[in-house]
Amino acid sequence: MELRRIQYFVAVAEECHFGRAAARLQMAQPPLSQQIKHLEAEMGVTLLLRSTRRVELTPAGERFLERARLILSSVEDAVLEAGRVAEGLLGSLAIGFTGSATYDLLPSLARVLRAELPGIELDLKGEMLTPDQVTALLDGTLDLAFLRPPVRSPDIDVRVLRREPLIAVLPESHSLADRAKVKLADLRDEPFITYPSHNRSVVFEAVIDACEQSGFTPALVHEVGETSTLVSFVAAGLGVALVPASVQHLQITGARYRPLAGNTRDVELALATRLDERSPHVARVRARAETLIGGGRRIRPIHR
Repeated sequence: MELRRIQYFVAVAEECHFGRAAARLQMAQPPLSQQIKHLEAEMGVTLLLRSTRRVELTPAGERFLERARLILSSVEDAVLEAGRVAEGLLGSLAIGFTGSATYDLLPSLARVLRAELPGIELDLKGEMLTPDQVTALLDGTLDLAFLRPPVRSPDIDVRVLRREPLIAVLPESHSLADRAKVKLADLRDEPFITYPSHNRSVVFEAVIDACEQSGFTPALVHEVGETSTLVSFVAAGLGVALVPASVQHLQITGARYRPLAGNTRDVELALATRLDERSPHVARVRARAETLIGGGRRIRPIHR
């Protein structure tokens, strides 16, 4: 059954006149009448009673008119929806955030996306380490990831958004907690709480490098995967830590954030997608995130 014949029928049924319906459809009357006859023959049902003065709907025609209007409305909705999908205004999106970005970037980006792109359903996953995010991108669990370079996969597109320094996290009872800045060398004898080692955390490597540049290797007492747990352990007096500066958006009673004196190690925050990603809504959200945060400088993946 051709959609145009349904459209013709609805016009005739609503006008109750072939001439007016033909004018509304911008076509001649004889072809319109012929198309309605084809429709009735196809259905095996008389839909219209014709006379020289008017056109009337049969009971079958009245019921078909109700369904025909729904069909045309559904088709119109489908066309509009397809257009919104093509424009990147409709879809679902899974976004991963590294630990520090969970408390800094996630809330602000979520507010912007929900306000500006309400047709995109967001699945936000916080406290993810970079290797886990890369795996999730490759298997399709994530569509976008805010992570810490380097990324060791040629199938991931990585764009650096910003750089930020490492800062110290101290228990509030620590003797250095009230200083404006802390020398990293002054923490050489302290137990350190860190993110996971064994190539699981980029920040872990940055912390070790920073300490070695200050002349010591930190004594590791706890390795934790979540930023909130790391800061909580510091607040409990179990040790000190170095974290990206954006972590200070996470306020936990008993912990103090202090900048480091002198030159310190910076870490990068990047936005990553699959290299072959073509979804319009992913492209739209990626562009909006780059505008919101700044940056967008593409970097080459590192091969093992």
